[in-house]
Amino acid sequence: MPLFSVVIPLYNKKNHVAKCIESVLSQSFDDYELIVIENGSTDGSDEVLAHYNDSRLRVYPFKDNVGVSNARNKGVEIASAPYVTFLDADDWWEPTFLEEMAGLIKRHPDAGIYGTSYWIVKGSQRKLAPIGVKADFTEGEINYCKVYAQTLCMPLTSITVAMPKKVFDETGGFNPQLSLGEDFDLWIRITLKHKVVFLNKPLCNYNQDVNNAAHSVFHLHAPKHHFLWNLGPLEHLEQTNPDYKQLIDNMRCYNLQKYLLDRRFRNDARTELAKVDWLRQPSSIRRLYRLPLWLLRLRSNLLATGAKIKKNIR
Repeated sequence: MPLFSVVIPLYNKKNHVAKCIESVLSQSFDDYELIVIENGSTDGSDEVLAHYNDSRLRVYPFKDNVGVSNARNKGVEIASAPYVTFLDADDWWEPTFLEEMAGLIKRHPDAGIYGTSYWIVKGSQRKLAPIGVKADFTEGEINYCKVYAQTLCMPLTSITVAMPKKVFDETGGFNPQLSLGEDFDLWIRITLKHKVVFLNKPLCNYNQDVNNAAHSVFHLHAPKHHFLWNLGPLEHLEQTNPDYKQLIDNMRCYNLQKYLLDRRFRNDARTELAKVDWLRQPSSIRRLYRLPLWLLRLRSNLLATGAKIKKNIR
């Protein structure tokens, strides 16, 4: 039995999936199986998979696109290893990712989830993800909510984690209803019950050079599909866990401005923003949300125009 099951959901990533798969097959640690869930691609991604002849690679095809959460859940369902990891088809690992994860598990065997820092790839440049851990922190247990709230840069992502399969199963896996934040939804449910161990070493590459249309984070999602409107079972923790409360409030303030400006979702956004403890928010955020909507919209448009000009100059 291998130590790791690596699950890759694949949908229309023909130009990227080879680099992704080869980053797994070239790992310095080879005690793993690789499960690709081919999610009904229509761009020839399946033809790329046909070029590989490796006993560690298994392809499970779906006729239609069942969504990333269902694909990952299916991958874990058929996984045979005691630990599962995930990789998106347009991202890739450094050659020692699995080796470092195996060492981390050996040194900290009682954690419920493990993660590493990572590179953000944008404009063909790499920069270190500004995760809210101290620069001199090397490895060990972290307070997930407190670290995340520092910079709102994800300490755990779908390409940087490993976890015991039994923890994934007992937590219920990814929620197929969510189209934004399905990974955070799972991580928070795990981290509130289990120890989180983090290795402050960038071993993964998060590719933001892919067409923005492929990234759900750039779209407005109906509340029923957005993680912030689906935290009801954890709402009681906002009264008893100050670190969780701070993280969720920070996320509300960061994510909901664009929803407040959209007539379709304005009332939903106001309902969520009413839950924020504004006394624990910076004065700049409080001033921002006191602006009249027309001025808030003007500010948003100016920032968007400036970002486009900056991108074109590059």
